[in-house]
Amino acid sequence: MEKLAIVVVTYKRQQLLTKLFDSILASTKAPWRVVIVDNEDSRDTEKMVADFSDKMTEQWGKTVADTSGSQARVTYVRMTENSGGSGGFSKGVETAYNLGAEWFWIMDDDVAIEPEGMARLEKWAGSHEVIQGQRYDYDGGPFYWQYHFVVPLGIPDPIAPSGFGAVGYKVMNTACFEGGLFKRSVIQQIGLPDKRFFIYWDDTLYGYLASKITNPIIVPDFVMRRTREISNLDIAGVRQLNSTSDMNRYYIMRNRGYMARYFMVHGDYRPLAFGLGTALTFAKELIRLVTVDKTLKTGIPALLRGWKDSRTLLHQPDWEPMPPLEK
Repeated sequence: MEKLAIVVVTYKRQQLLTKLFDSILASTKAPWRVVIVDNEDSRDTEKMVADFSDKMTEQWGKTVADTSGSQARVTYVRMTENSGGSGGFSKGVETAYNLGAEWFWIMDDDVAIEPEGMARLEKWAGSHEVIQGQRYDYDGGPFYWQYHFVVPLGIPDPIAPSGFGAVGYKVMNTACFEGGLFKRSVIQQIGLPDKRFFIYWDDTLYGYLASKITNPIIVPDFVMRRTREISNLDIAGVRQLNSTSDMNRYYIMRNRGYMARYFMVHGDYRPLAFGLGTALTFAKELIRLVTVDKTLKTGIPALLRGWKDSRTLLHQPDWEPMPPLEK
């Protein structure tokens, strides 16, 4: 994986970011570049990144020069305002792309990579352009991720098989910015992640767009672990329903408007099926409210506001999809 850039978005999680930095330093392979997008614009984070950069240089030396001529292994990007995960990933991918990265390993600040993580992904990189590895949950067990997306409904497939067949991987039509790996040729064609999402569904949609030009895969190799403990409801010992916030609830519903617009562009929008998917999403969030978060008083209004605003986005006359970076 020539010129692999790890793209990290962080916001007020210095303690967790330290764990990620430590795991990168413990990796058996050195990344070409680590791009840190700081949505908090924090002096503490800036100092942490500077110290991390010194350790990276001490451990692995300088790297192949980027387009500006710099051989530093770490790039710090300060955001003047919180742009959400979506805005952070959009800026981070753009930065790495302009530096000349060939591979983009995208992740939040609440994960840590496995020492062999990059090496395990590399064996798939010769034949595939979008790769999603496995993750351990914060408690050490495997984390199940819904890798198949039911496009007409606009929802993850809750019963997608968790096992792998004889071929050793599964084709997927979605992605997750908690460890999704993308080749430059894909990003050239589908453009940057859409910062307008702010949070939620942005990575799902990005994987969907990637599936239009290549075959993204999920592989059985464990490449990272989650480091943030989240309250959840265990379902059948494999799947789980995690706690979330009212802000997330709002964007879960609102951003379905953006999702539908992209489906329209690609001829996949089915109004009745998508409407059913929206109702199912609302029902799932009600279950989460009752069983995990128990915040009906504020949670239901957040869902309803998001649903209302999604309808506005659905009919926004000047909306355009993210453009390709190169034609």
